[in-house]
Amino acid sequence: MDRRSALLCTVALLGCWGTAANAQDTYPHRPVKLIVPFSAGGSTDLVARQLAQEMTVRTGQPFVVDNKPGAGSTIGADFVAKAPADGYTLLLGTISSHATAVGLYPKLPYDPLKDFAPITEITAIPNVIVTSPQNPRLANVRSLADLVAAAKKAPALTYASSGSGSSNHLATESFKSAAGIALNHIPYKGSGPALTDVSAGHVDLMLDVVLTSLPHIKAGRLRALGITSLRRSPLLPDVPTVAEQGYPGFEVLGWYGLFAPAGTPPAVLERLGRDFTAVLRSDRMRATLESQGGSAIASTPAEFGALIRTEIARWKKVVEQSGAKPD
Repeated sequence: MDRRSALLCTVALLGCWGTAANAQDTYPHRPVKLIVPFSAGGSTDLVARQLAQEMTVRTGQPFVVDNKPGAGSTIGADFVAKAPADGYTLLLGTISSHATAVGLYPKLPYDPLKDFAPITEITAIPNVIVTSPQNPRLANVRSLADLVAAAKKAPALTYASSGSGSSNHLATESFKSAAGIALNHIPYKGSGPALTDVSAGHVDLMLDVVLTSLPHIKAGRLRALGITSLRRSPLLPDVPTVAEQGYPGFEVLGWYGLFAPAGTPPAVLERLGRDFTAVLRSDRMRATLESQGGSAIASTPAEFGALIRTEIARWKKVVEQSGAKPD
């Protein structure tokens, strides 16, 4: 190769490198899809739409929510796992897609650790243990100690969930194990009908996110017995935690987080992490999360990855012990 040819090759290579670097520096330069693995209208969707709105304002490019529900959130997660690793398809993942699914689905079509690049944890939301004042079997139950005492009498109490293998099903199994009690599981197709039957006294109790139980609690249709976070919920400040009531360290939180496909360029991930952190610290985003009983977390990718590994091990054990199966 003569000197002129070598010079031309060098210029071409520098041009390619500059184009790639510029593409990452100017990210995003077209719309970004934010995949939500649940139906529109739920709590996860609400958080995603507020995030997308804030990111659109911050970056100047549309962040568009795309709902892909099904199979306990694994359809949407699998879609992102197999998407191009360019930063233009992201996932709002949850404890379902990246922790409990590992134990529930023997042939999970993606690897939660290898197929994704964690960006940040968004929030973590506790459950509340509820019963009904209208339930004659539990009319005098006003604390977890009362509930556990009632559960140790025959026949076994029943508990509702939003479906077999759902996060509140497994959360109840975790509490059942900690308390050393027997409970019979009654699965429903969603939290709405489950809470309705608990309120009417047809089913004895339920663990569900604070947001969906709160209207029933305020109306007196449900009685709150315990919060599953280590700190009390600002939405129910008078309700003690499970840990306060004789179960030190007990904590069950439903978390949300952001993911990109594995292999996404580091510069793009860094930009996403920086922008999402700023958005999570905004007053509007904090207000959205607090209205659901959570708070903004904005963890680093390393911190979020460590949480996922811990959660996978924890919930795989709960699934095995309970024999839970997905719907």
